[in-house]
Amino acid sequence: MTTQEFIKQYSVERHGTNSLKWDDLQARYGETDLISMWVADMEFKTSHYITDAMKKRIEHGVFGYSRIDDEYFQAFSDWMTRRFGWPIEKEWIRFSPGVVTALYWMVNCFTKPGDSCMILTPVYYPFHNAIKNTGRKLVTVDLTYDRGYFTMNFEAIEKAIIDNNVKLFIQSSPHNPAGRVWTEQELDTILSICHRHHVLVISDEIHQDIVTGDKKQIPAAIVHGGKYLDNLIVCSAASKTFNLAGVLHSHIIIPDKTLRDIYDEYAKTVNQIEVNIMGIVATQAGYEHGEPWLEQVLQVIRQNYEYVKHTLAVGAPKITVTSMEGTYLCMLDLREYVSEDEIKAFIQGKCRLAVDYGEWFGEHYKGFVRLNLATDPKYVQKAMNNIVKAVQELK
Repeated sequence: MTTQEFIKQYSVERHGTNSLKWDDLQARYGETDLISMWVADMEFKTSHYITDAMKKRIEHGVFGYSRIDDEYFQAFSDWMTRRFGWPIEKEWIRFSPGVVTALYWMVNCFTKPGDSCMILTPVYYPFHNAIKNTGRKLVTVDLTYDRGYFTMNFEAIEKAIIDNNVKLFIQSSPHNPAGRVWTEQELDTILSICHRHHVLVISDEIHQDIVTGDKKQIPAAIVHGGKYLDNLIVCSAASKTFNLAGVLHSHIIIPDKTLRDIYDEYAKTVNQIEVNIMGIVATQAGYEHGEPWLEQVLQVIRQNYEYVKHTLAVGAPKITVTSMEGTYLCMLDLREYVSEDEIKAFIQGKCRLAVDYGEWFGEHYKGFVRLNLATDPKYVQKAMNNIVKAVQELK
């Protein structure tokens, strides 16, 4: 199937479907006539293998309490082994309705109110909230930014850990919104720092399958031959991979038995729910049969990103497009054209876009916006044309 054939078959209109992305614009942005490029889900129907499996379950007609059979765990482990070289053992896996929920649980389980927890900004704003809303001390370290490319400042990270007696670090890998797929050397360095200072690492790897550049995604669990497993918990889901956020089903992977036992005791106090049967059915079908669909989506995302870079390089060359090695999210640095205080008036008022603003991800990123490129190219093309036109009108 060509990319155009895929788009024709799978692109879908989402207005009028109670979509947050399209039907909640009035509540969130005060207008409805905007091109929606904010929340991280797609305008593509999921793989037909997934919908077929869900339809089969629906036709059975009973949605009672359900167990998870060994076929599910095998499908998940096979996927992780095939794509990342990390075979997952059934005993390591716990479940949550979503990775964000899991982050709140991890903070509450492994730290106490008042403890310091660290994130690297700019980063997905629920990371901030999972720390602040649970009464912990938020410690932020800015990534180093150089002409659209973000790297870790290891010296600043270690200093922040020591100065604030940090107990827990939430990692984003691949990084949202910086777009980085961390190298094994980068991961080894940050994990070794945390290990040395007894800082528990919670690695959010929900975007693990969305790799759009040349780098290979390395699970934190296999870095340095699994050296850091006694200090690491991985959170993941198929929600970004197969556009399944609404089925509310995610993994908490805890290879270390001591950490697992601590979590299991904590879970008795907050997590007494059964699994979402439709989430299980959809995720298993995706891991068993969804790879060809995913490869098509990745090609669309790559083409959208190249369109953004090319169009802005020609029509608005002072806009910096950040790297997008992974995730389907890129940032635009607009500060050469628009003052930080005028970004919303420019992006929403003149370009007619609904986006995530840089300051949502970190206090020093006003003047940036984040775009979701996992969408029909027609929206990307219209958005870029609007930006170029608005920039030219500034002259």
